[in-house]
Amino acid sequence: MRIAILGAGAIGAYAGAALHRGGADVHLIARGPHLEALRADGVRVLSDRGDFTARPNATSDPREVGPVDFVFLGLKAQHYAACGPMLRPLMGPHTAVVAAQNGIPWWYFHGLTGPLADHRVHTVDPGGSVSRAIPVERAIGCVVYAATEIEAPGVIRHLEGTRFSIGEPDRTISRRCTDLSEAMVAGGLKCPVEQDLREDIWVKLMGNITFNPLSALTRSTMAQICRDRSSRELARSMMNETLDVAARLGVNPTISVERRLAGAERAGDHRTSTLHDVERGRPMELDVILTAVVELADMVGAEVPTLRTVDSVARLLNARLTDGSVAERMTAAAAAAAPARAA
Repeated sequence: MRIAILGAGAIGAYAGAALHRGGADVHLIARGPHLEALRADGVRVLSDRGDFTARPNATSDPREVGPVDFVFLGLKAQHYAACGPMLRPLMGPHTAVVAAQNGIPWWYFHGLTGPLADHRVHTVDPGGSVSRAIPVERAIGCVVYAATEIEAPGVIRHLEGTRFSIGEPDRTISRRCTDLSEAMVAGGLKCPVEQDLREDIWVKLMGNITFNPLSALTRSTMAQICRDRSSRELARSMMNETLDVAARLGVNPTISVERRLAGAERAGDHRTSTLHDVERGRPMELDVILTAVVELADMVGAEVPTLRTVDSVARLLNARLTDGSVAERMTAAAAAAAPARAA
C-alpha cells in the first residue's frame, strides 16, 4: 500500500510514522527545517506509549512520489482549495483522499438522500473550490482523536489518543476503508470504520467549536476555561446550540454536554492548536469549525445567538491575523517570548 502524507506536520507525521512502522510504503510531503530533519533523522515520536523512530521517504515535491493508493491530508481545512496542484501528481485512477480535518467537511451532504442531498456548505466550499480540488467521490472522512505537537523539527510529541475514525460520505462500508483501517491498526493506531461518520464529526465538533475560538480569544487553556464559572457557562451554551443544529440535521450524539466539559477539564492545561496559531500570528481554522455551523443553523432554522456572537468576534481577530503586518509583529513577539511549538 502506497500512502502519501500531504502536510506532514504534527498529526500527519505521526500517522505516517505509524503507517510506516506497520509496513506501508509511506511518503511524507513537508517543507522547511521540518523536512530537513525528516530527511536526516526520520520521524522521532515521543510518547508515553513508547518512543519510536520511523524513516519513510520525505520530500517537498509530490512529483517525486507519483500516484499512490491513499493521500492523507494533514493540512488545515482552509488550505484545501489551494492544494490541487500538490494533489494532482499523487492521483491515480483509484486514489482516495483521507481528509483528517476538524469541523464540517466539504463532503458533508454528499451521498445523502432527501432535500439536502449534495447540498453545498458555502462556508467550507465557496464556489465549489474545494470540490474541484478534491472531488467528493475520492473523499474518505476522518475524525482525529489523537493529540500531537511538533516539539522540534522532525520530533513529534504524542500527547494522548490513537484513534482515527474513518468513513465513506455515502455511509457504505467500502473495501478501501477496511484496507486503510487494517494498515493503521498494523501501525499501532485505532481506526474504526464507521457506517456514518457524521456522529463522530459532531462529537469532536462540540469541543472544537467551543474551546478552539475561546482559547484563542482569551489566551486560556481548556482547563482554565472550564474552571472559570462564567466561561464554563459560555462553553455550555455553545455546546447546547451546536447539539440543536446537529439534531435538526438528524444527528444526535450520544455524549452529554456535562461529560464533554468534564473531559475537557481533565485534559488539563492543554493549549489548542488554534491558540498556538494565534500566538504565531497565523489565521485561525475558523470557517469549518464555527462559521459553517452558523450557516447550517440559518439553513435549518436554529437559534444560535452565542455561536453567532463568538463567530463575529473571532472573525474580527482573524481579519487582523490575515493582515501581513499584524501577523509579522505577532510572530516576532511570540518568537521573542518563548521557543516555538506547534500542535
